[in-house]
Amino acid sequence: MAKLTKKDIRDILSNRFKDDTCTKLEELPKPNIFKDIDKASARIIRAIKNGENIAIVGDYDVDGVVSSVILSTFFDDIGVEYDLIIPNRFSDGYGLSLEIVQRLDADVIITVDNGISAFEPALYCKENGIDLIITDHHSIPAQVPDAYAIVNPKQEDCSFPNCEICGAQVAWYLVASIKEKLAIKYNLSSFLDLLCIAIMADMMELKGMNRVMVKKGICALDRSKRPAFEAVKKFFNKKSLQGDEISFLIAPLINSSGRMEDAKFSYNFLKSKSLDDAIDKLEYIVGLNNDRKDEERLLFEDSLKHVKEDENIIIAWGEEWHEGIVGIVASRLSKRFKKPAIVFSISGDKAKGSARGVGEVDILSLIEQQKDILLGFGGHKGAAGASLMRENLEEFRERMYKAAKTINPLALTASPDILGEIEPSAIDFELLEILEEFEPYGQKNPKPSFILKDIYVKVDRKIGKDQNHLKLILEDGNNTLESVFFNYDKEVRRGDRIDLLFTVSKNDYRGLVTPQLLIKEII
Repeated sequence: MAKLTKKDIRDILSNRFKDDTCTKLEELPKPNIFKDIDKASARIIRAIKNGENIAIVGDYDVDGVVSSVILSTFFDDIGVEYDLIIPNRFSDGYGLSLEIVQRLDADVIITVDNGISAFEPALYCKENGIDLIITDHHSIPAQVPDAYAIVNPKQEDCSFPNCEICGAQVAWYLVASIKEKLAIKYNLSSFLDLLCIAIMADMMELKGMNRVMVKKGICALDRSKRPAFEAVKKFFNKKSLQGDEISFLIAPLINSSGRMEDAKFSYNFLKSKSLDDAIDKLEYIVGLNNDRKDEERLLFEDSLKHVKEDENIIIAWGEEWHEGIVGIVASRLSKRFKKPAIVFSISGDKAKGSARGVGEVDILSLIEQQKDILLGFGGHKGAAGASLMRENLEEFRERMYKAAKTINPLALTASPDILGEIEPSAIDFELLEILEEFEPYGQKNPKPSFILKDIYVKVDRKIGKDQNHLKLILEDGNNTLESVFFNYDKEVRRGDRIDLLFTVSKNDYRGLVTPQLLIKEII
């Protein structure tokens, strides 16, 4: 097979966006295309003018926290009072519940990034004269709640052209609609720094309008005067904030408070009024994130005994395994063993689990086949959740083993990000510029991976606090390449000749920019 040239790489990456119809902010669809958005914004304005009680109910992940920050900041800026609840993962569970509605003294409740399955709360609202406005982006169930208004692009009769947007974008569009109806001046682009984080963290497709918003948002994030982001730069000694900082630093930090304690910590951090205040809050969240890493390492090691080499899927569970961590562990298992994984936390007589797919495997479809023994399930092709009675775990596992036997082996290894084999001499500053041109990378625009064959290992060194990362210096006679293998799973020694799968990143050391290989796999 011919090795890739730089022109090949540029052509492949450019071809990903040939059908994009939205290529700049001016081409974003208008708010009024959403079903029910005019009705929702008109009701909110009436509540504002009449001094009615308004409440916002968010969600504990990055998208839900950012959605809550966007809508509440807008209300702050225009002088609107409101109550806000971000459900606690451990005491409240997910989304709008009857108990949450009963806790609120509200005339109008607005959900952000949740609510499309809130049937009982919607009925209670209707019976008690509360107008429920649902803004969400999750898949539409067979029946929808009987709410005052539902703003969700996935509704069949919604004309919005892009249904693959996140909850924060829907909340932002609601702000745009209210602003338009109030005929006030308000800088909607001031939220782009937050929106790019929510879009990437919620793994939305980075094509069309999402790509435009993230690309502009990353520039806004880097220039942002929001104390929270200035604190991140100062605390972590970052000169700039780019797409990688969102994926590997900012999003995990924001997520950690909801995973470990309460998402309100991250909400308050993002709304910090001063740099000192933001740094104080960030220090606490960093502590939670470190706790999360420790818990994740222990739980991952514990889960390894559940891996069965001859099965196409991993099903693991444990007593009181941390509910906020099981999804990350499922993700690590699926990446390491190249097969889908479901990890359950057992509490009392119930088990709640998170699932991750791999390659082209539809994990939600496999789970749905067992719905007769499940208490609930949901998600999408690549990531899902399920709950069931403890007594049904064994049967669920056996059924899933049987269902997974039908998986095509090619589906496990399908990877649209592998572009092909490359010469060591092609890994240079010019390649970095080409790869940078097609950022941000994510869903539907995966970061390109390449293959190097028969490369010589000149230096091997273990790095990191736990010595769990590997730094290699590679050479082919004429070229020397630096590489890092995080959480390495294969021993490599000086003098070895290896084949490897990797991505290319920019290593900026004292102003000298060089390519660095991030090894994904020693083949």
